[in-house]
Amino acid sequence: MEEGITITFDNRELLSGVCGANDGNLRIIEGSLGGFITARGNEIHFESRDKTGVKRFRNMIDNLIAAVNEGDAPSAEFIHALATDVEVRDSVIQIPHGIHRVHPRSNNQALYIQAMRENEICFCIGPAGTGKTYLAIAHALQTVLSKKMRKLILTRPVVEAGENLGFLPGDLAQKIDPYLKPLYDAMESLVPYDVINRLEESRAIEIAPLAYMRGRSLNDCMVILDEAQNTTKEQMKMFLTRIGNGARAIITGDSTQIDLPRKTDSGLLHALEILRNIDGLHFSFLHTNDVARNPLIKKIIQAYNEREN
Repeated sequence: MEEGITITFDNRELLSGVCGANDGNLRIIEGSLGGFITARGNEIHFESRDKTGVKRFRNMIDNLIAAVNEGDAPSAEFIHALATDVEVRDSVIQIPHGIHRVHPRSNNQALYIQAMRENEICFCIGPAGTGKTYLAIAHALQTVLSKKMRKLILTRPVVEAGENLGFLPGDLAQKIDPYLKPLYDAMESLVPYDVINRLEESRAIEIAPLAYMRGRSLNDCMVILDEAQNTTKEQMKMFLTRIGNGARAIITGDSTQIDLPRKTDSGLLHALEILRNIDGLHFSFLHTNDVARNPLIKKIIQAYNEREN
């Protein structure tokens, strides 16, 4: 027996935002749930073979309505994520003074955001373009700008990937700057530049190479270690033991892009092996299906993986 539901909209702009261009959002929902959707006038009607499908449809439309009311243009990835069992709205990151709200674009990204909120130390391992660094910085900015933490520290190991650091022009600071630029890129896409400048002037943001962390005790702050696959075992231990009272740490890395002379020396892989079962410490994993940077990147990663396998 067919089950159905009809949702009526009083606001044409809201209806248009929910349906998407050429009803594209509805077609994605239809494909995800397996039912049949019709949009006529100011109504959307959905038919399904069971009550579960109708309930999921209602939930997806409610989430879309909330997103559109908050000024968002829901992406295809966001709608696909709504079709999963995770409540995507619960994983939205709203940064004070931010340029836009950050939505998880997959089930795994939503789980990653929840893990960062619930654990003192969170590792995230995944290929390029899956949003591991972007989401970590978004979560950290939200925490610091909401005054829940006093400071954000961003760090990376300086490891050469095909280029010799010594041959780059400039002094040490200028040589290191290109390694840290991706972190600035992520921040500048999330909050206006004047907010970043103000945080830097007040020393509420610090970006530095991993070597500068030695000997420090990091208290009451958010700490992000990016490109962690290029840490040695000793560097990873050094970093983790810097984390002090009231601090939280997020460690991100791509196990397929290790630039160390011997991949077995990666501090990230070593940490995965020996720390995985410690309470309060969480490992999140993102995969090719979670790539959000560009659909073409997903195909490139798959092609490389197939050749390597």
